[in-house]
Amino acid sequence: MTPRAIVVGTGFGLRVHVPALRAAGFEVAALVGQDAGRTARRAARVGVPAGFDTLPAALEATGADVVTIATPPDTHAELAGLAVAAGRHVICEKPLALSVEQAEAMAKAADAAGVVALVGTEFRWDPAIEAVRAAIAAGRIGRPHTATVVRSYPILAAADAGAPGWWFDPARGGGWLRANGTHLIDQLQLWLGPIVEVSATLGQAVPRSGGGADDGYGVLFRTADGAVGVLQECAAAWGEPVEVTRVAGTAGTVSVADGRARLTTPDGSHDLTPDVAPPPSTEPGDTRPWTAQEIASYTGLARWLHQRLSGTAEAGFPRPATFADGLAVLRVVEAIQASAEQRRTITLGGLA
Repeated sequence: MTPRAIVVGTGFGLRVHVPALRAAGFEVAALVGQDAGRTARRAARVGVPAGFDTLPAALEATGADVVTIATPPDTHAELAGLAVAAGRHVICEKPLALSVEQAEAMAKAADAAGVVALVGTEFRWDPAIEAVRAAIAAGRIGRPHTATVVRSYPILAAADAGAPGWWFDPARGGGWLRANGTHLIDQLQLWLGPIVEVSATLGQAVPRSGGGADDGYGVLFRTADGAVGVLQECAAAWGEPVEVTRVAGTAGTVSVADGRARLTTPDGSHDLTPDVAPPPSTEPGDTRPWTAQEIASYTGLARWLHQRLSGTAEAGFPRPATFADGLAVLRVVEAIQASAEQRRTITLGGLA
């Protein structure tokens, strides 16, 4: 039988989760939003049979197998708790929760219920991201010693930039570190192992009426295996976007440019990115250039879950981030925030 899914959230959930789940083989049985009438209209627009204003009502009406959560971080613990208590499998957006304590409770509950509980760090299915991981794991750069990840975007350069309201509210889990940095921390720990030490700053380049959350940050970090690196982002920088991703090792360097991974060794430079089918089309009227790639990567995540539920998932990579992985990312996020606030280096495990 075709597995059925409920999507909670009418923004990113409607724009990305719904088409990705369908492309992966799920039937999207319902959409959940804050207003029942408006949610029903939005559901009808994309061919979802029903709209609800509470998750329990959607669960009772549909009997769906999977719940995906695309709502602000301050709602994740409650919604995931409802889904897990009902025995449903879950994909929850990042950051997994407001705090490490919440994430710990979510992971324990999912383990106790025996459900599959995943985090929406979908770019693990980006071909270039996976190619970097595979090259490092295969020893093609030798022992990794230095990582450089830098991002500069104009997304929030204007004071009235359109963005989800929670992005600007620290009390709701806002800030660019949590909104986007969680993706990069997840990737770095996937490639290099646990981050165990950070020295960081957080900044707000453009004052916001919606709150004082960061729109940029800088982090020096060290991993358990001794690699060091810099992770820096600014989402409020006018000009063309800048993306630098490099991991240097004793035998070579792997990098990402223009969406493709390259390995450079004394023997020369080699393209590592496999040719893949073009991303699926976006919903009508959605002109955001990154939406197609988000859907393509999220389809990979959703397809893995579909295969897991049918017993056909293969071992190996790409593999999704579990709630335990999301918890590990939040530990680093809280260490970064503590470092910035206290103006000192933080060793993970020593936050008290």
